[in-house]
Amino acid sequence: MVEHEDLLRNSYAAFNARDIATALKALAPDVEWQDQLEGVTLHGPEAVAEYWRRQWAVMDPSFELKNFALDPNGHMVITLVQTIRGKDGEPISQGLVRHVYEFEKGLVHRMRIL
Repeated sequence: MVEHEDLLRNSYAAFNARDIATALKALAPDVEWQDQLEGVTLHGPEAVAEYWRRQWAVMDPSFELKNFALDPNGHMVITLVQTIRGKDGEPISQGLVRHVYEFEKGLVHRMRIL
């Protein structure tokens, strides 16, 4: 579990720094990623990167990791504070969210939002 925590801590830090290349290193080539904006599942790291670019074009999201836990299926559940700011830097929203991760061969295979 610790190696997965470290992988995700690094990925979220890279996301917050807008370092796509580093953030994507956590993702498996066949990753499935929930797109919260359009309600669809994305496939592959490049689709996730494009999703992030679309987000960053219209808002400034960031995450603060609060807690890691395993659900009964062995999936990692992260509780985070999500802060959304407008492009002008003004706060739009802030609240707790939970992201659920499944891993294969040490990389994120699937991410969904609770």
